[in-house]
Amino acid sequence: MSIVLNKKEFHQEPYEFYKEIRPHDAFAKVKLVSGIQDSWVAFTYEAAEAVLKDERFVKNPRAVFPDVSEHELMPITHSMLFADPPDHRRLRSLVQRGFTPKMIQRLQGRIEEIAKIQVEQMKGKETVDLIADYAFPIPIIVICELLGVPPEDRLDFQRWSNSMVEINDDPSFYEQVEAHMKEFQLYIEQLLAEKRIHPQDDLLSELIRAEEDGDKLSVQELYGAIMLMIVAGHETTVNLIANGMLALFTHPEQLKKLKESPSLIDGAIEEILRFNGPVEFSTDRYAKESFTFMGKQLQKGDHVLVSLASADHDPAVFSEPDKLVITREKSPHLAFGKGIHYCLGAPLARLEGKIAIQTLLNTFPEIQINTALANLEWRQSFVIRGLKEPAGEIELMFEKHVPSLKAQVF
Repeated sequence: MSIVLNKKEFHQEPYEFYKEIRPHDAFAKVKLVSGIQDSWVAFTYEAAEAVLKDERFVKNPRAVFPDVSEHELMPITHSMLFADPPDHRRLRSLVQRGFTPKMIQRLQGRIEEIAKIQVEQMKGKETVDLIADYAFPIPIIVICELLGVPPEDRLDFQRWSNSMVEINDDPSFYEQVEAHMKEFQLYIEQLLAEKRIHPQDDLLSELIRAEEDGDKLSVQELYGAIMLMIVAGHETTVNLIANGMLALFTHPEQLKKLKESPSLIDGAIEEILRFNGPVEFSTDRYAKESFTFMGKQLQKGDHVLVSLASADHDPAVFSEPDKLVITREKSPHLAFGKGIHYCLGAPLARLEGKIAIQTLLNTFPEIQINTALANLEWRQSFVIRGLKEPAGEIELMFEKHVPSLKAQVF
């Protein structure tokens, strides 16, 4: 059976595809993008968990392709996301300084303030775009303030990060990606040069100090860490907020339950992450050697992905997986991965998602969606699960503040 995942129809409704493939093939070879070698993908929860924990699947492409040119690799491949032990532990421990429980707790008040500012700006408008006016600004402001990125530079990161996570069969698209990555790297070089001269109380300045103190952080690793934090620090949370609101809109009984019992918000966030989380596939892994895995023969260098979205809809683990149930018992979902590469920013993403959705519902308790779901278009990406914006005009009813508000929400 030939499995192709690069079609627009797949991105519009992947869960129906997953439902068909899981019973027949837990771990299958698929075609992701034309012109690129086939990849192995784990579809069941069992297979996904096994791949995420198996040390024979490595993250650093240099470990299996020693002759690969650095020109062929993005600077982000020098980050912890593409590192294996022992480098992974070293890189993660340095970046982790900005994501300690104490630091996350300190950020709570600022996140609440940002969310309130955004909803105030939405009041009285005839049209709003939930991503551009709300879901995007909150996480990009938070991560840029944490890192020490000037406010005027924030919008550039949306363009750069889109290039890193989108897919396209058009050869000119990859020329654009390369151009954007050069812009991104040049920007980081200039920002770091400024921070070295004028260090501040931010994570970038602290990472520079670590480098200068001989903490074994190379210049390339510093670039990779910054790229990772900027991209992952806002992309996932934007889509957690937008996907979450869409899930609640399309499950009005669950939305009603959450509005009546705001204390359910923590469980609601976990269920949103499971039901339609912001990360559809894990990032790249490679077979370190030739071996048999789940009955399939892998060759050294084979490309391997995990469909986190499919695993989180596996009926062998989750009852009625295609339903959003915000009172579901504690969920072992894989939305943030598992094992040593479990998402470092998960606590921050959870907090931002919680505050953003709570603030929106508290400010506009009569919020509604009024559009055909067919008007909503999903981004073509093998990492991010998120809506394109804008995808059509829809109407929200903010009855306690504004009689009606037309909104380009997604």
